[in-house]
Amino acid sequence: MIRIRTSRTRSAVLLAALVTVGGMALAAPAQAEETPTNRELLDKCDNGTDSCVFHPEGAPTDTVGESHQVGDSAYNCTQDLQRSSIAWADTTGETNSLGVSLSAEYGFSEVFKVSVETSYGHTWESSHTETDTTNVDVRPGEVGWVTRAPQMQRVKGTYELHFEDKFYGHYIWYVPFDATGPKPDAPSTKTQHTRPMTDQEKAEHCG
Repeated sequence: MIRIRTSRTRSAVLLAALVTVGGMALAAPAQAEETPTNRELLDKCDNGTDSCVFHPEGAPTDTVGESHQVGDSAYNCTQDLQRSSIAWADTTGETNSLGVSLSAEYGFSEVFKVSVETSYGHTWESSHTETDTTNVDVRPGEVGWVTRAPQMQRVKGTYELHFEDKFYGHYIWYVPFDATGPKPDAPSTKTQHTRPMTDQEKAEHCG
């Protein structure tokens, strides 16, 4: 006997499918308050789960951080070309989709760092400080400075969390996650710049 589902039945089946896509609850609008946040889920990683694993999605993506000035500016108030040695130190930090530092002792941050090291053969750096001295040749009446653009890496993937008892109605949850941090052992791009001083700069620095 062939049974034909009514439109009401099809709607119920469709709603049930949407609520459990990929084993992760996607709450209907009326049930939004019953859905945990990503932070709430990841706080349970190795702190209430049977297992918590981070699955990287492909190889890390290399990117270049924003170029910005490091060290002081060098003003040449003489009539001769001047070579200025600008000493600087600059720290590059990380960003991620959760908005927390992975250097903290969170269970999910340790899982992430172990997964990166196992998958890619290098450690994850939450911050990196570079120190250097850069020479800048500054012509008479000009100002010189140095900019730095750090080499970065972006890792994307998904956390898979298994619970012994249902958590918000499900045994398994998936949380997408991505993080960008300084690339280990990668030199930054350093650039020297010069331009004519403004009248205000001449007044302030050349007196």
